[in-house]
Amino acid sequence: MTLALTVLTTTDSAEKAQELARGAVEARLAACAQVAGPVTSVYHWQNAIETSQEWQVFFKTTEACYDTLAEYIAAKHDYDTPEILALPVVRGSADYLAWMQRETAAR
Repeated sequence: MTLALTVLTTTDSAEKAQELARGAVEARLAACAQVAGPVTSVYHWQNAIETSQEWQVFFKTTEACYDTLAEYIAAKHDYDTPEILALPVVRGSADYLAWMQRETAAR
C-alpha cells in the first residue's frame, strides 16, 4: 500500500473551497475532501502582517497522487501563493486506508 497523505490548502470562501474539494474528488486525485471553516489566518504578506478569514480543505489522498493534486490545486486556486502542504498519515484504519487507495487508483 502506498503512503497515505492529508493535503491541506486554504481559500477565502466556502464556495471556492467546495469547488476545489469536489473537483479533486471527481478527478480521483483524492478519495475524500473535507471543508472546514471559517478559520482566522494570521500571516506575513508583502511586508505586512495580515489577518483574514479562510476555509480549509483537507484532501485524503496517496503519495502517488500528490504531484497531480498539487498541480490541480495550484491551477484552480486564485491565490498568488496557495498553501499546499502534504502531511503523512502515520497510522490509520486498514479498511479506510485501503478505501483511499482504491478510490484514487481508479483514475
